[in-house]
Amino acid sequence: MILEVKKLQTGYGKLQVLRGVDLCVGKESVGLFGPNGAGKTTLINAIMGIVKPWSGAIEFEGKSIAGQATHLVARSGIALVPQERELFPGLSVADNLELGAVYVPRGKAIKAQQLEIVLELFPILKERIKQYVGTLSGGQQRMVAIARALMANPALLILDEPSLGLQPSIVAEVFDRLSILKKDIAILVTEQNVRESLKAIDRGYVMENGAIVIEDTAKGLATNPHVLSAYLGI
Repeated sequence: MILEVKKLQTGYGKLQVLRGVDLCVGKESVGLFGPNGAGKTTLINAIMGIVKPWSGAIEFEGKSIAGQATHLVARSGIALVPQERELFPGLSVADNLELGAVYVPRGKAIKAQQLEIVLELFPILKERIKQYVGTLSGGQQRMVAIARALMANPALLILDEPSLGLQPSIVAEVFDRLSILKKDIAILVTEQNVRESLKAIDRGYVMENGAIVIEDTAKGLATNPHVLSAYLGI
């Protein structure tokens, strides 16, 4: 497995959010679904070292990363695309992409190669390579955020709500790119847009109240009665 989370418990102050979460990601695309407040972002924050585990284990490529500093987690081969994108609007697309590789040794070593890959994946960015990121549309900025994460040459790409705030046509385009990416890289994506996500993932988990309540293949989730009623409105 690329990533294994075992019996993870954590939270903020005295507030417990995660309650014994078990989750794993191999060379595949895995979805993590659930309502606001379910604990999805807290799980990502724990994996990235932003929130320290209270108990349980987090292993990446067979080594414990539980409680490690965020920059060490990133250097180990995990790249995160956060909800807010957190780009540099006053810099060009090219500059933002370069920043994704320059501080990560595994990305810096093959920066030129990675740039070719991400521009082929997102051709609109090649057209806008010299444009300031702050002048791009929301969908294009989301593509820059994903491309910047890929510049680090990660073994695991984590995306937190990539469709947030995007119009439906752009959401479909983003998930189309993710379905291409999963052939070459492990992906963990948290989403509330379950319908589009199921087209791009191999397996998925449903989290509610800080615990995993369902684990199944994408096909299984698409026909699960609880998923159909609670997340697909059927």
